[in-house]
Amino acid sequence: MPKFEYAPAPESRAIVSLRESYGLFIDGQFAPSADGRAFKTISPATEEVLAEVAEAGPADVDRAVTAARAAYERTWSVLPPRERGKYLFRIARIIQERSRELAVLESLDNGKPIRESRDVDIPLVAAHFFYHAGWADKLEYAGYGPAPRPLGVAGQVIPWNFPLLMLAWKIAPALACGNTVVLKPAETTPLTALTFAEICQQADLPPGVVNIVTGAGETGRALVTHPGVDKVAFTGSTEVGKEIARSCAKDPRKKVTLELGGKAANVVFEDAPVDQAVEGIVNGIFFNQGHVCCAGSRLLVQESVYDQVLASLQRRLTTLRLGDPLDKNTDVGAINSAAQLAKIRELSEVGEAEGAQRWSPPCELPVKGFWFPPTVFTGVSQAHRIAREEIFGPVLSVLTFRTPAEAVEKANNTPYGLSAGVWTDKGSRILWMASRLRAGVVWANTFNKFDPSSPFGGYKESGHGLEAYLDV
Repeated sequence: MPKFEYAPAPESRAIVSLRESYGLFIDGQFAPSADGRAFKTISPATEEVLAEVAEAGPADVDRAVTAARAAYERTWSVLPPRERGKYLFRIARIIQERSRELAVLESLDNGKPIRESRDVDIPLVAAHFFYHAGWADKLEYAGYGPAPRPLGVAGQVIPWNFPLLMLAWKIAPALACGNTVVLKPAETTPLTALTFAEICQQADLPPGVVNIVTGAGETGRALVTHPGVDKVAFTGSTEVGKEIARSCAKDPRKKVTLELGGKAANVVFEDAPVDQAVEGIVNGIFFNQGHVCCAGSRLLVQESVYDQVLASLQRRLTTLRLGDPLDKNTDVGAINSAAQLAKIRELSEVGEAEGAQRWSPPCELPVKGFWFPPTVFTGVSQAHRIAREEIFGPVLSVLTFRTPAEAVEKANNTPYGLSAGVWTDKGSRILWMASRLRAGVVWANTFNKFDPSSPFGGYKESGHGLEAYLDV
């Protein structure tokens, strides 16, 4: 059967008006950094410079925390909850109105396909603000006591894989509970966070309620260690999460939420619908180029259907389209940065050196930008580094099992415990597996499905589950 040829279908960049430079967003206004330092953010697909962004130092972080404290004490915490909810509803509606602009900007700055940012990321961003807006005046019914109180100033640090969605996960619940926020986006993807700052202005959010400080690791360190921060929320690597936990342990007053790495098992039993399972496998590891903390990066297949599943998976991967993130036909976009690409290459080379068999579909990579083809490793053992370490890229390790008990043992044999997937025709087996898998989220006959009302968190080195921004 001949393949269809897809003509290019690029999304217009004209919908986005990029500034040459962006300042920090503090106390409702954009301003340069105190020492004038700045860095460039580039498109991972083309390596073109998109904009220059101010780099916040300790003095800037201090200004932002001071502004957040003043807004908390004078405005936000004393505002009736119903009124806080109105602001969140307003922000959600503006996000919907500017959804096309935000989707294009996210794909430009991050490298993810426009189809994902348009159809997944931005709708979920708006949904989180709508959902938490509804909770703003109902917190006494949320199970946290009759009069739950906010914590104060939240210092939040987010990663580059879902820049605006991670912002929504952090800011929406914090504001709904009555806290104010100082947020640091990842240094490689600051543009949608800075556009969100414009949305806060457009929504007439009181100055200081949301502050955005851009920069790299030193900026994040200055924020999470600041004595004026009451709550630290971090999503990112396990190593940085451990460092934050050690730092915050010195101040027992400071509450901490960590959502860290993952090495999720996607378990396929012999009675699973193979075509449906293959779609779930592809979505589980190649969605967002594998830049997903809960990615199904370990595929566990029952031995009796191993050949069938692998053949079907390889056949499906030959149909994936890699290339321009702004092309609406693209399935696999660019790797977010040169540093991340180097890490993916290094661990893939280690996989081969340790004896695993590497396979990728025929794939022509663009000359410019940061690219890595969808990759499958077979002959993987649990001792292999690619089966134990988080690669955070489009790389799948395939292992086998014979019995459900062996599947559970292999799935749980990891330092992480963020998520898992189970594919089977038997509901009883799904429940049996779910009760034994040490994972915060277990998907049944699907993968990577999210909803604002559904909890998300993990065990072990995947960190603490997301908790309310309340003093309870």
